[in-house]
Amino acid sequence: MKRLLPLFAVFFMLCGCSVELPGEVSSDTAPQSGQASCTVTIECKTVLDNLDMLDPDKKDIIPPDGIILPECEAAIEEGDTVFDLLADITRKKGIHMEFNSTPAYDSKYIEGIANLYAFDCGELSGWMFSVNGEFPTVGANAVKLNDGDKVRVLYSCELGQDIGNIYGEE
Repeated sequence: MKRLLPLFAVFFMLCGCSVELPGEVSSDTAPQSGQASCTVTIECKTVLDNLDMLDPDKKDIIPPDGIILPECEAAIEEGDTVFDLLADITRKKGIHMEFNSTPAYDSKYIEGIANLYAFDCGELSGWMFSVNGEFPTVGANAVKLNDGDKVRVLYSCELGQDIGNIYGEE
């Protein structure tokens, strides 16, 4: 089995699919004195109102309060994106994250966090994010962060309408 592990890794790299494997879990995400930082939280509260739509195999993984990662402060470097922050914080906190990368479009799509995936709670469900209360219309790897930004990563069951992102409305 150990000989097959490198083959699986190559397969996932060639397919443009990546799985964040838990590395060394660290609770230290706080910035050093004078270092740029932002706050981040990961929530799936909308699932609690839509348990009837949730994949039955996923009911046991939903936190009772819908909070996967309570708001915390995290250090950022110049040029870091929302995706960089999310990949770093989930790795350091030991939270599973899976994404799909499409190099031709320089795009990364968050498929699942904490084993909760797009479409697990209906055909319009999936992960979205906001920065300072605004929902960007581009992927997480295209949004650069600034010192003091507030990032919320939210699971929606209704294409964003249940989390305040009214897609397509100005």
